Amino acid sequence: MGMKTMVISDFKAKCIAVLKNAQHDEESVLITWHGHPLAKVVPICDQAAPRKLGSLKGLMRIKTDIVHAGSSQDWEMNR
Repeated sequence: MGMKTMVISDFKAKCIAVLKNAQHDEESVLITWHGHPLAKVVPICDQAAPRKLGSLKGLMRIKTDIVHAGSSQDWEMNR
């Protein structure tokens, strides 16, 4: 998906339609003023809902001791 570009005067005239289309098409719209970027309309997608704490439980195994990873020698060398 690309990004549409629109001059500010068109955006002003069609604001609500542009916002609805951006949400429906899941496509950002760059608003320009005298040829320079001024703002970007970015749709909020329902698919990117935040995950609940603990939702990945059981999907990963830690095979070593991550608390005592053997970096104590590195600390001694850097003193």
